Amino acid sequence: MFTSLRNAYYLSFPVVMGAILSNRMASRLSDVEPVHWATPIVLALAVFLIYTVDRLLDVQKPDRPLTSRHRFHYQHAPLIWRAVAAASGLALILTFVLPGSVVKFGLVLGGICAAYLGAVFRLPARHPALLMKEPLVALLYTAGIWGSVWVQRPVVTGVEIAEAFMFAGIAFQNLLLFAVMENQERPQQPEFSLATAWGETHCRAIIGWLALIITATALTICFVTSDRFAQRAGLMLGVMSLTLFSMQRYSAYFLKNERYRWLGDGVFWLPALVL
Repeated sequence: MFTSLRNAYYLSFPVVMGAILSNRMASRLSDVEPVHWATPIVLALAVFLIYTVDRLLDVQKPDRPLTSRHRFHYQHAPLIWRAVAAASGLALILTFVLPGSVVKFGLVLGGICAAYLGAVFRLPARHPALLMKEPLVALLYTAGIWGSVWVQRPVVTGVEIAEAFMFAGIAFQNLLLFAVMENQERPQQPEFSLATAWGETHCRAIIGWLALIITATALTICFVTSDRFAQRAGLMLGVMSLTLFSMQRYSAYFLKNERYRWLGDGVFWLPALVL
């Protein structure tokens, strides 16, 4: 049982499930018309493909990271590549039933993601452009979750835009937290990231300021809208941000047994509490 859970974690299934739940929350914020049933499925497949291919390309580098997750992908690469092919085929089939607006949006976002993966694979290990990885991934993740809903809506409200920015801030917090924690796990072999370029102190400060801004925005939303679900969603986003802030405050506890990875990805499951 533990092995199955660990393998699911290595294959980014917690991230995939978090994307589905977050997408469902985004869709309920502007429930003018139903979101097409295939949208969350294709989104889940896309998130799985991006995260998995990124690690499969990582382990092909001579200086590949020695994390347990990367070792898993290295040892099972042939099987995982077959899973990638199957997921790609299913996603391609489902595009024929998606609305045209979603397909166009997906092609643009998919092209950007493909360019990103290609660039990351070709750039040397400590190229300055790799410092854009955390903010770029946060923006792409947010765009996939919220953009796939917005292109199916006639109108996007200011509250929705505000909560999308809050979500992007949370995604960035998550990636900064992981970068800081990874540096603490392997101080002799730190990965090139914003944590190594800016320093852990600055990254912790950014996580804290983001938590403050996101929480303040959540409280403001409660006063400027009468939409009860928008209020609940805003408060939940505030809870998600404060959870990540608390994890970096008590890093010694969350470093044990990679708790920060399980709980950091699990933060994106919290929208289920308001659905």
